[in-house]
Amino acid sequence: MRRTGGDAAMPSRGRRLLAALLTAVVVAPLSACGLFGGSADEAAAAFLDALSAGDVPGAAAATDDPGAAAELLAYRSTLEPVAVRADGLHIAEEGVGAGGAATTASFTLSWDFGGGRTWTYASSAALRDTADGWRVVWAPSVLHPDLDPGQRLRLDALDVPAPPVLDRDGARLMSPQRVVTLLLDRAEADAGVARTLATNLRELDPSITERSILDGVAATPDGQRYVVATLRGPEYDRIRAAGADLPGVGTVEDTRLLSDDPGLRSPLLAGLADEVRTLRAASPGWRISAVRPDGGVDVLHEEPPADVAPLTTSVDREVQRAAQQALAPIAQQQAMIVAVQPSTGEVLAVAQTPAAEREGAPALVGRYPPGSTFKIVTTAAALQAGAVTADTVRPCPFTENIQGRQIKNDGFRLGDVPLHTAFANSCNTTMARLAVDLPPDALAETAEQLGLGVDYVAPGMTAVTGSVPQAPRPEQRVEWSIGQGEVLASPFGMALLAAAVARGRAVIPVLLPGRPTTADRSPPAPDPAVVADLRAMMREVVTGGTATALAGLPGVAGKTGTAQFGDGTHSHGWFVATADDLALAVLVVDGGSSSVAVQAAKRFLEPLLS
Repeated sequence: MRRTGGDAAMPSRGRRLLAALLTAVVVAPLSACGLFGGSADEAAAAFLDALSAGDVPGAAAATDDPGAAAELLAYRSTLEPVAVRADGLHIAEEGVGAGGAATTASFTLSWDFGGGRTWTYASSAALRDTADGWRVVWAPSVLHPDLDPGQRLRLDALDVPAPPVLDRDGARLMSPQRVVTLLLDRAEADAGVARTLATNLRELDPSITERSILDGVAATPDGQRYVVATLRGPEYDRIRAAGADLPGVGTVEDTRLLSDDPGLRSPLLAGLADEVRTLRAASPGWRISAVRPDGGVDVLHEEPPADVAPLTTSVDREVQRAAQQALAPIAQQQAMIVAVQPSTGEVLAVAQTPAAEREGAPALVGRYPPGSTFKIVTTAAALQAGAVTADTVRPCPFTENIQGRQIKNDGFRLGDVPLHTAFANSCNTTMARLAVDLPPDALAETAEQLGLGVDYVAPGMTAVTGSVPQAPRPEQRVEWSIGQGEVLASPFGMALLAAAVARGRAVIPVLLPGRPTTADRSPPAPDPAVVADLRAMMREVVTGGTATALAGLPGVAGKTGTAQFGDGTHSHGWFVATADDLALAVLVVDGGSSSVAVQAAKRFLEPLLS
């Protein structure tokens, strides 16, 4: 007989018998020990480990009803916790009854939703030794003891009530108000609907016309509705009847933080609203609920939102109103006023015309050539360099070629005059000749001493001051000296510069008192003697120079400026000034001369100084 190795020679019937025996050997221990471990505590631990890890299928499989368990445990993912922890697992067996010993797992579940939101509670689960091993006896109460069949979990944020925004005297600047957005469906928009809407909205917003509505509808993507206007609640209520039956017109209502006085407008308000949103988001409340099949809600846990105190600002409503009224006669032009308190750096007012508002917040972040207002810096640099004194006599010809740049005055010559006279009358040729012999960094460093070019981060406000690069070439210093070339400034920056002259050093701007402003650098203060000279010269601008229109107002000192831009045929009109504990900058974009800015400053200061 031939011998063979292994089981190859075993008859097929014998192999089947052996396979059956081996199967019995493997399966029997699993049935005895349990698929999830050899004991109840291992089964409970397997369930809790899977739940903690976010393994919903694994956790459901550890129960005696995986389908029902998976449906509810899916909310473990829906709630989006940062982490879930299970601690303190304890297995207890109670007395033996008709069904055998009752085995119960008790444990603590802790849900971490981030941001300090933690939900911790004790729960328990019955355990049963089944034919497939120990399993968690599934019931909704395993996930939470107060959860009933058919309920689901929900996490809700509880909004912090919006606090009011106050001015420096505690009067309300902004508060939560009802807002209605008018929407127009593209499919139903026609000339008749547009005409009716424009007619009713014209008083509220003259820029809304039949044409603007039809153009806006045409540019709206498919599937979206065109936003015709966003109105305060009382405004919408006045026109509601006129548009109620118009085809395709719908509304959406919500609550927004708006100025209490509808006539008070400032680019500061948007930043303050953002600040309130940030404060509210930092301390929201939250709630975990069990939602019943009928939509009813049972609260399982709630943390109320923290109260947010009213936001007190540095804004002075009277100064803000005065600034807006001063700009009203030139509302069709881009014009703006910024007012600052030199002693504290507090921002008192920022006003813009509607034409400027369409550009965003140019009063705070616009960058314009400052023109002759920059002669404050040029004069201070020359005085600090020891090149001149306020009484040094210098020529002021009508025109002069300086380093290849033909510099001229606006139709005048002064001859040989003291520097303070040249400054008061804004002599370009005198200033350009002074700057040629200055060091390359003199103008930039002096500008920094007065706050221009310093980057500030002030809570509640986004603003830039400007930029003054070094001028290594003499011809650059000629351009820089009269606020042209690469010298740029915002009205905000020029108001700070005027405030620095009044205070004697750079002023750190503040919008929210008690919330510190940071700066990217801390330049040294200018020479006090130079500051005293600047104050006297700026006063002479008003008493006998280019701003005599303000001579009747007590204590006003300032500097006018005309700054060419573009192809050189257009000019911005500037004026910066100080009066008592007030510093301001006025800019009229494409104003042609400084006179329009001076007149705006006069309208602004008269009610405040009277």
